[in-house]
Amino acid sequence: MCSLLNKYNIPGPRYTSYPTVPYWDLNSFSGKEWERSVVQSFDESNNKEGISLYIHLPFCEQMCTFCGCHKRITKRHEVELPYIYSVLQEWKLYCNLFTERPIIKELHLGGGTPTFFSPQHLDRLIKGILLLADKHKDYEFSFEGHPNNTTKAHLSILKDLGFSRVSFGVQDYNEKVQKAIHRIQTFKSVEKVTSWARELGYTSIGHDIIFGLPHQTMAHVKETILKTKKLRPDRLAFYSYAHVPWLKGNGQRGYSDSDLPSPELKRSQYENGKRLLAEVGYHEIGMDHFALEQDTLYQALQEDKLHRNFMGYTASKTQLMIGLGASSIGDSWYGFAQNVKGIEEYEHLVANNVIPIFRGHILTQEDQIIRRHILNLMCSFETSWQEEPSSDAPINTILGRLKEMVEDELLVIDVNRLVVTEKGKPFIRNICMAFDLRLHKKKPETRLFSMTI
Repeated sequence: MCSLLNKYNIPGPRYTSYPTVPYWDLNSFSGKEWERSVVQSFDESNNKEGISLYIHLPFCEQMCTFCGCHKRITKRHEVELPYIYSVLQEWKLYCNLFTERPIIKELHLGGGTPTFFSPQHLDRLIKGILLLADKHKDYEFSFEGHPNNTTKAHLSILKDLGFSRVSFGVQDYNEKVQKAIHRIQTFKSVEKVTSWARELGYTSIGHDIIFGLPHQTMAHVKETILKTKKLRPDRLAFYSYAHVPWLKGNGQRGYSDSDLPSPELKRSQYENGKRLLAEVGYHEIGMDHFALEQDTLYQALQEDKLHRNFMGYTASKTQLMIGLGASSIGDSWYGFAQNVKGIEEYEHLVANNVIPIFRGHILTQEDQIIRRHILNLMCSFETSWQEEPSSDAPINTILGRLKEMVEDELLVIDVNRLVVTEKGKPFIRNICMAFDLRLHKKKPETRLFSMTI
Protein backbone atom coordinates (compact mmCIF):
# COMPACT_ATOMS: atom_id res chain seq x y z
CA MET A 1 0.00 0.00 0.00
CA CYS A 2 2.88 2.37 0.78
CA SER A 3 4.14 2.36 -2.81
CA LEU A 4 0.60 2.96 -4.09
CA LEU A 5 0.20 5.93 -1.72
CA ASN A 6 3.39 7.47 -3.06
CA LYS A 7 2.31 6.79 -6.62
CA TYR A 8 -1.23 8.16 -6.44
CA ASN A 9 -0.96 10.90 -3.81
CA ILE A 10 -1.31 13.84 -6.18
CA PRO A 11 -3.44 17.02 -6.16
CA GLY A 12 -7.02 16.25 -7.20
CA PRO A 13 -10.64 17.40 -6.85
CA ARG A 14 -13.08 16.08 -4.23
CA TYR A 15 -15.82 15.96 -6.88
CA THR A 16 -18.75 17.61 -5.19
CA SER A 17 -19.49 18.66 -8.77
CA TYR A 18 -18.49 17.97 -12.34
CA PRO A 19 -17.10 20.02 -13.90
CA THR A 20 -15.19 21.20 -10.84
CA VAL A 21 -15.32 24.95 -10.15
CA PRO A 22 -11.88 25.80 -11.67
CA TYR A 23 -13.05 24.26 -14.96
CA TRP A 24 -16.35 26.04 -15.32
CA ASP A 25 -16.79 27.63 -18.74
CA LEU A 26 -17.37 31.23 -17.70
CA ASN A 27 -17.38 32.59 -21.26
CA SER A 28 -20.58 30.79 -22.29
CA PHE A 29 -22.34 31.40 -18.97
CA SER A 30 -24.86 34.14 -18.26
CA GLY A 31 -27.37 34.96 -15.56
CA LYS A 32 -30.21 34.51 -18.03
CA GLU A 33 -28.98 31.02 -18.97
CA TRP A 34 -28.79 30.13 -15.29
CA GLU A 35 -32.34 31.35 -14.64
CA ARG A 36 -33.59 29.44 -17.68
CA SER A 37 -31.96 26.22 -16.40
CA VAL A 38 -33.46 26.75 -12.93
CA VAL A 39 -36.94 27.18 -14.36
CA GLN A 40 -36.54 24.11 -16.58
CA SER A 41 -35.39 21.98 -13.65
CA PHE A 42 -38.10 23.33 -11.36
CA ASP A 43 -40.83 22.54 -13.89
CA GLU A 44 -39.48 19.00 -14.29
CA SER A 45 -38.98 18.18 -10.62
CA ASN A 46 -40.94 20.32 -8.16
CA ASN A 47 -44.08 18.15 -7.96
CA LYS A 48 -42.12 14.92 -8.45
CA GLU A 49 -39.36 15.20 -5.84
CA GLY A 50 -39.29 18.79 -4.57
CA ILE A 51 -36.22 21.01 -4.42
CA SER A 52 -33.28 21.53 -2.07
CA LEU A 53 -32.11 24.75 -0.43
CA TYR A 54 -28.63 25.40 0.86
CA ILE A 55 -28.37 28.60 2.92
CA HIS A 56 -24.88 29.90 3.63
CA LEU A 57 -24.54 31.77 6.94
CA PRO A 58 -20.97 33.08 6.73
CA PHE A 59 -20.25 34.66 10.12
CA CYS A 60 -17.84 33.24 12.72
CA GLU A 61 -16.57 34.80 15.94
CA GLN A 62 -13.07 33.42 15.42
CA MET A 63 -10.94 31.93 12.65
CA CYS A 64 -10.47 28.15 12.64
CA THR A 65 -7.19 27.65 10.79
CA PHE A 66 -8.14 24.28 9.24
CA CYS A 67 -11.14 25.78 7.45
CA GLY A 68 -11.28 26.54 3.73
CA CYS A 69 -14.86 27.87 3.70
CA HIS A 70 -15.93 31.43 2.87
CA LYS A 71 -16.55 33.29 6.12
CA ARG A 72 -16.49 36.68 7.84
CA ILE A 73 -14.84 36.88 11.26
CA THR A 74 -16.70 39.26 13.56
CA LYS A 75 -18.17 39.57 17.03
CA ARG A 76 -20.69 42.21 15.87
CA HIS A 77 -24.02 40.41 15.99
CA GLU A 78 -25.92 43.37 14.55
CA VAL A 79 -24.91 41.93 11.16
CA GLU A 80 -27.41 39.09 11.60
CA LEU A 81 -30.71 40.73 10.75
CA PRO A 82 -29.65 42.65 7.61
CA TYR A 83 -28.12 39.44 6.25
CA ILE A 84 -31.31 37.47 6.94
CA TYR A 85 -33.38 40.09 5.14
CA SER A 86 -31.06 39.77 2.14
CA VAL A 87 -31.35 35.96 2.07
CA LEU A 88 -35.14 36.21 2.18
CA GLN A 89 -35.09 38.77 -0.63
CA GLU A 90 -32.91 36.45 -2.74
CA TRP A 91 -35.34 33.60 -2.08
CA LYS A 92 -38.20 35.85 -3.22
CA LEU A 93 -36.32 36.60 -6.47
CA TYR A 94 -36.09 32.86 -7.18
CA CYS A 95 -39.73 32.26 -6.26
CA ASN A 96 -40.71 34.96 -8.75
CA LEU A 97 -39.25 32.74 -11.49
CA PHE A 98 -41.52 29.82 -10.60
CA THR A 99 -45.03 29.16 -11.86
CA GLU A 100 -46.14 27.53 -8.59
CA ARG A 101 -45.15 27.31 -4.92
CA PRO A 102 -41.90 25.41 -4.42
CA ILE A 103 -41.96 22.19 -2.42
CA ILE A 104 -38.86 21.92 -0.24
CA LYS A 105 -37.53 18.43 0.31
CA GLU A 106 -34.16 19.33 1.78
CA LEU A 107 -32.96 22.46 3.56
CA HIS A 108 -29.51 22.86 5.07
CA LEU A 109 -27.96 25.72 7.01
CA GLY A 110 -24.19 25.80 6.53
CA GLY A 111 -21.40 28.23 7.19
CA GLY A 112 -19.47 29.88 8.58
CA THR A 113 -21.23 29.19 11.84
CA PRO A 114 -25.04 29.01 11.58
CA THR A 115 -25.30 29.08 15.37
CA PHE A 116 -23.54 32.47 15.34
CA PHE A 117 -27.10 33.66 14.65
CA SER A 118 -29.50 33.91 17.57
CA PRO A 119 -32.30 31.34 17.83
CA GLN A 120 -34.85 34.13 17.25
CA HIS A 121 -33.15 35.26 14.05
CA LEU A 122 -32.93 31.69 12.73
CA ASP A 123 -36.64 31.35 13.52
CA ARG A 124 -37.31 34.50 11.45
CA LEU A 125 -35.20 33.14 8.58
CA ILE A 126 -36.90 29.74 8.33
CA LYS A 127 -40.42 31.11 8.76
CA GLY A 128 -39.66 33.62 6.03
CA ILE A 129 -38.52 30.84 3.70
CA LEU A 130 -41.65 28.79 4.41
CA LEU A 131 -43.98 31.73 3.76
CA LEU A 132 -43.28 31.16 0.06
CA ALA A 133 -42.97 27.37 0.05
CA ASP A 134 -44.45 24.08 1.25
CA LYS A 135 -42.68 21.17 2.89
CA HIS A 136 -42.35 17.89 1.00
CA LYS A 137 -44.00 14.94 2.76
CA ASP A 138 -40.49 13.43 3.22
CA TYR A 139 -38.63 16.65 3.96
CA GLU A 140 -35.34 16.77 5.86
CA PHE A 141 -34.08 19.99 7.44
CA SER A 142 -30.56 20.09 8.89
CA PHE A 143 -27.97 22.50 10.21
CA GLU A 144 -24.35 22.71 11.29
CA GLY A 145 -23.81 23.56 14.96
CA HIS A 146 -20.69 24.71 16.78
CA PRO A 147 -20.54 22.83 20.11
CA ASN A 148 -19.30 25.94 21.92
CA ASN A 149 -22.19 28.24 20.97
CA THR A 150 -25.11 25.93 20.14
CA THR A 151 -27.64 26.48 22.90
CA LYS A 152 -30.61 24.37 23.87
CA ALA A 153 -32.76 27.23 22.56
CA HIS A 154 -31.12 26.87 19.11
CA LEU A 155 -31.91 23.17 19.06
CA SER A 156 -35.43 23.59 20.43
CA ILE A 157 -36.55 26.36 18.08
CA LEU A 158 -35.12 24.65 15.01
CA LYS A 159 -36.70 21.33 16.05
CA ASP A 160 -40.08 23.08 16.29
CA LEU A 161 -39.52 24.40 12.74
CA GLY A 162 -39.04 20.86 11.38
CA PHE A 163 -35.30 20.27 11.73
CA SER A 164 -34.47 16.65 12.46
CA ARG A 165 -30.74 16.47 11.70
CA VAL A 166 -27.79 18.37 13.17
CA SER A 167 -24.05 17.96 12.67
CA PHE A 168 -21.46 19.19 15.16
CA GLY A 169 -17.90 20.03 14.14
CA VAL A 170 -15.60 18.09 16.47
CA GLN A 171 -12.40 17.75 14.37
CA ASP A 172 -10.14 16.34 17.16
CA TYR A 173 -10.20 16.21 20.97
CA ASN A 174 -6.44 16.60 21.53
CA GLU A 175 -5.52 19.98 23.03
CA LYS A 176 -2.30 20.44 21.00
CA VAL A 177 -4.14 19.78 17.74
CA GLN A 178 -7.00 22.04 18.80
CA LYS A 179 -4.59 24.88 19.53
CA ALA A 180 -2.94 24.45 16.13
CA ILE A 181 -6.27 24.70 14.29
CA HIS A 182 -7.63 27.37 16.66
CA ARG A 183 -10.69 25.28 17.52
CA ILE A 184 -10.70 24.53 21.24
CA GLN A 185 -13.71 22.67 22.58
CA THR A 186 -14.01 20.04 25.28
CA PHE A 187 -15.53 16.61 25.11
CA LYS A 188 -18.04 17.80 27.73
CA SER A 189 -19.32 20.57 25.42
CA VAL A 190 -19.84 18.07 22.59
CA GLU A 191 -21.45 15.60 24.96
CA LYS A 192 -23.82 18.31 26.23
CA VAL A 193 -25.12 19.44 22.82
CA THR A 194 -25.39 15.84 21.60
CA SER A 195 -27.45 14.96 24.67
CA TRP A 196 -29.70 17.99 24.18
CA ALA A 197 -30.33 17.05 20.55
CA ARG A 198 -31.30 13.50 21.53
CA GLU A 199 -33.51 14.75 24.33
CA LEU A 200 -35.37 17.05 21.92
CA GLY A 201 -35.98 14.28 19.39
CA TYR A 202 -33.43 14.85 16.61
CA THR A 203 -33.38 11.63 14.60
CA SER A 204 -29.94 12.11 13.02
CA ILE A 205 -27.04 13.56 14.98
CA GLY A 206 -23.71 13.81 13.19
CA HIS A 207 -20.14 14.57 14.23
CA ASP A 208 -17.44 15.84 11.87
CA ILE A 209 -13.95 14.46 12.56
CA ILE A 210 -10.82 15.23 10.56
CA PHE A 211 -7.64 13.18 10.11
CA GLY A 212 -4.36 14.53 8.77
CA LEU A 213 -4.41 17.67 10.94
CA PRO A 214 -1.22 19.45 12.07
CA HIS A 215 0.56 17.69 14.96
CA GLN A 216 -2.04 14.91 14.87
CA THR A 217 -0.73 11.45 15.76
CA MET A 218 -2.29 8.01 15.52
CA ALA A 219 -2.93 8.15 19.27
CA HIS A 220 -4.86 11.42 18.86
CA VAL A 221 -7.13 9.93 16.20
CA LYS A 222 -7.73 6.83 18.32
CA GLU A 223 -8.57 8.99 21.35
CA THR A 224 -11.08 11.02 19.31
CA ILE A 225 -12.71 7.90 17.84
CA LEU A 226 -12.99 6.23 21.26
CA LYS A 227 -14.65 9.32 22.73
CA THR A 228 -16.95 9.52 19.72
CA LYS A 229 -17.99 5.89 20.29
CA LYS A 230 -19.19 6.87 23.77
CA LEU A 231 -21.61 9.42 22.30
CA ARG A 232 -22.58 7.19 19.36
CA PRO A 233 -23.73 9.83 16.83
CA ASP A 234 -25.97 8.47 14.08
CA ARG A 235 -23.55 9.47 11.32
CA LEU A 236 -19.97 10.65 10.98
CA ALA A 237 -17.98 12.61 8.46
CA PHE A 238 -14.46 11.27 9.04
CA TYR A 239 -12.58 13.07 6.36
CA SER A 240 -9.15 14.14 5.22
CA TYR A 241 -7.86 17.59 6.06
CA ALA A 242 -7.56 19.55 2.79
CA HIS A 243 -4.36 21.59 2.96
CA VAL A 244 -4.86 24.47 0.52
CA PRO A 245 -3.09 27.48 2.11
CA TRP A 246 -2.59 29.16 -1.27
CA LEU A 247 -6.30 29.91 -1.68
CA LYS A 248 -7.24 33.56 -1.18
CA GLY A 249 -8.84 34.31 2.17
CA ASN A 250 -7.84 30.93 3.58
CA GLY A 251 -7.10 30.82 7.30
CA GLN A 252 -4.67 27.90 7.12
CA ARG A 253 -1.74 29.45 8.90
CA GLY A 254 0.21 29.08 12.15
CA TYR A 255 1.74 25.76 11.08
CA SER A 256 3.78 24.48 8.15
CA ASP A 257 3.73 21.48 5.83
CA SER A 258 6.26 19.77 8.10
CA ASP A 259 3.69 19.81 10.93
CA LEU A 260 1.30 17.62 8.92
CA PRO A 261 1.26 13.81 9.10
CA SER A 262 2.97 11.98 6.23
CA PRO A 263 0.70 10.49 3.55
CA GLU A 264 1.40 7.01 5.00
CA LEU A 265 0.48 8.07 8.54
CA LYS A 266 -2.54 9.97 7.28
CA ARG A 267 -3.89 6.89 5.49
CA SER A 268 -3.18 4.72 8.54
CA GLN A 269 -5.13 7.19 10.68
CA TYR A 270 -8.13 6.65 8.43
CA GLU A 271 -7.85 2.86 8.19
CA ASN A 272 -7.48 2.46 11.95
CA GLY A 273 -10.33 4.87 12.61
CA LYS A 274 -12.52 2.99 10.15
CA ARG A 275 -11.73 -0.31 11.89
CA LEU A 276 -12.65 1.12 15.30
CA LEU A 277 -15.91 2.49 13.93
CA ALA A 278 -16.83 -0.79 12.24
CA GLU A 279 -16.43 -2.60 15.56
CA VAL A 280 -19.40 -0.67 16.97
CA GLY A 281 -21.68 -0.86 13.95
CA TYR A 282 -20.75 2.05 11.68
CA HIS A 283 -20.93 1.39 7.94
CA GLU A 284 -18.71 3.20 5.44
CA ILE A 285 -20.74 5.41 3.09
CA GLY A 286 -19.06 6.56 -0.10
CA MET A 287 -15.87 8.50 0.61
CA ASP A 288 -15.07 9.40 4.24
CA HIS A 289 -18.61 9.05 5.65
CA PHE A 290 -20.06 6.53 8.12
CA ALA A 291 -23.52 5.84 9.49
CA LEU A 292 -25.38 3.49 11.80
CA GLU A 293 -28.05 1.31 10.23
CA GLN A 294 -30.95 3.42 11.50
CA ASP A 295 -29.64 6.57 9.82
CA THR A 296 -31.17 7.77 6.54
CA LEU A 297 -27.71 7.97 4.93
CA TYR A 298 -27.20 4.22 5.38
CA GLN A 299 -30.74 3.52 4.19
CA ALA A 300 -30.14 5.63 1.07
CA LEU A 301 -27.02 3.58 0.33
CA GLN A 302 -28.98 0.31 0.69
CA GLU A 303 -31.75 1.62 -1.59
CA ASP A 304 -29.28 2.98 -4.18
CA LYS A 305 -30.50 6.54 -3.55
CA LEU A 306 -27.29 8.05 -2.19
CA HIS A 307 -26.45 11.39 -3.80
CA ARG A 308 -23.50 13.79 -3.67
CA ASN A 309 -23.55 17.53 -4.24
CA PHE A 310 -21.96 20.72 -2.89
CA MET A 311 -23.26 19.81 0.58
CA GLY A 312 -21.48 16.43 0.43
CA TYR A 313 -23.37 13.11 0.66
CA THR A 314 -27.12 13.31 1.10
CA ALA A 315 -30.02 10.90 1.36
CA SER A 316 -32.42 13.41 -0.24
CA LYS A 317 -31.58 13.70 -3.92
CA THR A 318 -33.34 16.47 -5.79
CA GLN A 319 -32.74 17.63 -9.33
CA LEU A 320 -32.73 21.30 -8.32
CA MET A 321 -30.66 22.74 -5.49
CA ILE A 322 -30.77 26.49 -4.93
CA GLY A 323 -27.97 28.15 -3.01
CA LEU A 324 -28.87 31.24 -1.00
CA GLY A 325 -26.44 33.62 0.69
CA ALA A 326 -23.00 35.03 -0.07
CA SER A 327 -20.67 32.56 -1.88
CA SER A 328 -23.39 29.88 -1.98
CA ILE A 329 -23.48 27.52 -4.99
CA GLY A 330 -26.63 26.26 -6.70
CA ASP A 331 -27.10 23.25 -8.99
CA SER A 332 -29.95 23.17 -11.51
CA TRP A 333 -28.76 19.80 -12.87
CA TYR A 334 -28.21 21.59 -16.18
CA GLY A 335 -25.85 24.16 -14.71
CA PHE A 336 -24.08 25.55 -11.65
CA ALA A 337 -23.94 29.12 -10.32
CA GLN A 338 -22.07 30.72 -7.44
CA ASN A 339 -23.07 33.89 -5.64
CA VAL A 340 -20.72 36.79 -5.07
CA LYS A 341 -18.51 36.22 -2.03
CA GLY A 342 -18.48 39.71 -0.52
CA ILE A 343 -21.29 40.22 1.98
CA GLU A 344 -21.75 43.93 1.22
CA GLU A 345 -21.87 43.27 -2.53
CA TYR A 346 -24.30 40.41 -1.97
CA GLU A 347 -26.65 42.55 0.11
CA HIS A 348 -26.44 45.43 -2.41
CA LEU A 349 -27.33 43.23 -5.39
CA VAL A 350 -30.36 41.55 -3.84
CA ALA A 351 -31.58 44.92 -2.53
CA ASN A 352 -31.63 45.96 -6.19
CA ASN A 353 -33.58 42.81 -7.20
CA VAL A 354 -30.60 41.11 -8.83
CA ILE A 355 -29.94 37.39 -8.30
CA PRO A 356 -26.36 37.83 -7.06
CA ILE A 357 -24.37 35.27 -9.07
CA PHE A 358 -20.91 36.10 -10.36
CA ARG A 359 -19.84 32.91 -12.12
CA GLY A 360 -21.25 29.61 -13.28
CA HIS A 361 -21.31 26.86 -15.87
CA ILE A 362 -23.96 25.40 -18.18
CA LEU A 363 -23.37 21.68 -18.70
CA THR A 364 -22.85 20.27 -22.18
CA GLN A 365 -24.19 16.84 -23.12
CA GLU A 366 -20.68 15.46 -22.61
CA ASP A 367 -20.51 17.10 -19.16
CA GLN A 368 -23.77 15.43 -18.16
CA ILE A 369 -22.49 12.00 -19.18
CA ILE A 370 -19.21 12.42 -17.30
CA ARG A 371 -21.01 13.76 -14.24
CA ARG A 372 -23.19 10.66 -14.17
CA HIS A 373 -20.11 8.41 -14.15
CA ILE A 374 -18.38 10.42 -11.43
CA LEU A 375 -21.53 10.48 -9.27
CA ASN A 376 -21.88 6.71 -9.69
CA LEU A 377 -18.27 6.17 -8.65
CA MET A 378 -18.43 8.52 -5.66
CA CYS A 379 -21.71 7.06 -4.38
CA SER A 380 -21.61 3.39 -5.43
CA PHE A 381 -17.97 2.70 -6.41
CA GLU A 382 -19.07 1.47 -9.82
CA THR A 383 -20.43 2.73 -13.12
CA SER A 384 -21.62 1.42 -16.47
CA TRP A 385 -21.70 2.73 -20.03
CA GLN A 386 -23.86 -0.04 -21.54
CA GLU A 387 -26.57 2.28 -22.87
CA GLU A 388 -24.24 5.14 -23.73
CA PRO A 389 -23.82 6.10 -27.40
CA SER A 390 -20.15 5.68 -28.25
CA SER A 391 -20.10 9.09 -29.90
CA ASP A 392 -21.16 10.93 -26.75
CA ALA A 393 -18.07 10.38 -24.60
CA PRO A 394 -14.58 9.07 -25.41
CA ILE A 395 -14.89 6.02 -23.15
CA ASN A 396 -11.95 4.26 -24.84
CA THR A 397 -9.68 7.20 -23.96
CA ILE A 398 -10.90 7.08 -20.35
CA LEU A 399 -10.36 3.32 -20.14
CA GLY A 400 -6.84 3.81 -21.46
CA ARG A 401 -6.08 6.10 -18.52
CA LEU A 402 -7.37 3.41 -16.13
CA LYS A 403 -5.16 0.63 -17.47
CA GLU A 404 -2.44 1.11 -14.86
CA MET A 405 -5.04 1.21 -12.07
CA VAL A 406 -6.40 -2.14 -13.32
CA GLU A 407 -2.85 -3.54 -13.15
CA ASP A 408 -2.57 -2.19 -9.59
CA GLU A 409 -5.85 -4.02 -8.74
CA LEU A 410 -7.68 -0.79 -7.84
CA LEU A 411 -10.61 -1.61 -10.12
CA VAL A 412 -12.06 -4.25 -12.42
CA ILE A 413 -13.41 -3.54 -15.91
CA ASP A 414 -15.54 -5.89 -17.98
CA VAL A 415 -17.23 -5.18 -21.33
CA ASN A 416 -19.25 -2.16 -20.23
CA ARG A 417 -18.88 -1.86 -16.45
CA LEU A 418 -16.29 -0.68 -13.95
CA VAL A 419 -16.20 -1.76 -10.29
CA VAL A 420 -13.81 -0.31 -7.72
CA THR A 421 -12.17 -2.94 -5.51
CA GLU A 422 -11.71 -2.66 -1.74
CA LYS A 423 -8.04 -1.98 -2.45
CA GLY A 424 -9.06 0.82 -4.80
CA LYS A 425 -11.51 2.69 -2.54
CA PRO A 426 -8.82 4.89 -0.95
CA PHE A 427 -7.99 6.07 -4.48
CA ILE A 428 -11.52 6.92 -5.62
CA ARG A 429 -10.57 10.55 -6.34
CA ASN A 430 -7.78 9.35 -8.65
CA ILE A 431 -10.18 7.01 -10.45
CA CYS A 432 -12.65 9.85 -10.97
CA MET A 433 -9.84 12.01 -12.35
CA ALA A 434 -9.45 9.55 -15.22
CA PHE A 435 -13.01 10.46 -16.28
CA ASP A 436 -12.43 14.20 -15.88
CA LEU A 437 -12.19 15.27 -19.51
CA ARG A 438 -11.86 18.97 -18.73
CA LEU A 439 -8.98 18.36 -16.33
CA HIS A 440 -7.10 16.36 -18.98
CA LYS A 441 -7.78 18.89 -21.74
CA LYS A 442 -6.24 21.68 -19.66
CA LYS A 443 -3.80 20.61 -16.97
CA PRO A 444 -3.56 23.22 -14.19
CA GLU A 445 -0.46 25.40 -14.29
CA THR A 446 -0.68 26.16 -10.57
CA ARG A 447 -1.93 24.13 -7.60
CA LEU A 448 -5.72 24.08 -7.41
CA PHE A 449 -6.58 21.06 -5.29
CA SER A 450 -5.62 19.29 -2.08
CA MET A 451 -3.76 15.97 -2.21
CA THR A 452 -5.91 12.94 -2.98
CA ILE A 453 -4.69 10.77 -0.09
